[in-house]
Amino acid sequence: MIEGLKTGHYSTGIPEFELSYWSDILYGRPLNPDEFDRDSPCFIEEKYVKAPEYFPVESFDSRKKIVSYLGRQMNRILLNDDLTLNYSFISDAIISRYFRDLEEYYSETLVESAEGKRRINELIRERLRDKLEEHRNDNIMLISHSMGSIIAFDVLTFLVPDIRIKTFVTMGSPLGLPVVMSKIAAENKLKGFADCKMHTPPGIIKNWYNFSDILDKVAFNYKLSDDFCENDYGIKPIDFVVINNYEIYGIRNPHKSYGYLRTPEFAYVLNSFLTSKESWSKQKLKWKFIKSMESLKSRINRLASLRS
Repeated sequence: MIEGLKTGHYSTGIPEFELSYWSDILYGRPLNPDEFDRDSPCFIEEKYVKAPEYFPVESFDSRKKIVSYLGRQMNRILLNDDLTLNYSFISDAIISRYFRDLEEYYSETLVESAEGKRRINELIRERLRDKLEEHRNDNIMLISHSMGSIIAFDVLTFLVPDIRIKTFVTMGSPLGLPVVMSKIAAENKLKGFADCKMHTPPGIIKNWYNFSDILDKVAFNYKLSDDFCENDYGIKPIDFVVINNYEIYGIRNPHKSYGYLRTPEFAYVLNSFLTSKESWSKQKLKWKFIKSMESLKSRINRLASLRS
């Protein structure tokens, strides 16, 4: 983030921020940036390195059209109107092969915790929920990457829908994949929500920005604005196709979080958030007005139904 702001010549500094860490739930030992033995299981292959001085930027207009078409066809073939899956064995095989962490997240596997045996996704979600509860009175920008965008979406939708998020950011997100949308829809049904459409989480009040590199295979279905409807605040995803310039040892990784966090598009969004002049008190007054209007509308509807 600092590199992106400096490259964009923004004078804003990075405020204190919190990291919702959950890898220890899935892995016994964390990777170590100070480990230099390449044979060690804690060695990090893709360390943070600054952007290369020269990075070729290609035109991907044709690829965008192809990916958009394939994404629509994939949804049409694999998803029913109620967002249940066709050929679920294909999606299960893909998750098992390419998204091992996500396979654990969606599994029924129980692990030991202080409260006894719990599902893995419950423990992971609670890490973020607790952080958001701690900062519910702050002006929040929630940044998520890859599987983290699924965790963030689930927490904002199912655990803390009342916590207000000014700006939600997703990067390299698999939220547009049919299997992920079907999992969200299934949980919606379990919780009694009749609407089978995908909606922006209810607490996002100002922006949802989605950043994808067209070469990022995890974010294959990158146009989330096609799949997610507005919430009550009129917020839906705004998609940005960006160039993720992460490269190490001459090998490019268009999915890497470092590259996304220093893109000029995200740096602009981050700077805009940090220099926002709209105070928290004004935000709260706006929400109270919206809630009072909702309450008044509900009373009028009840009176109308009684008279009829």
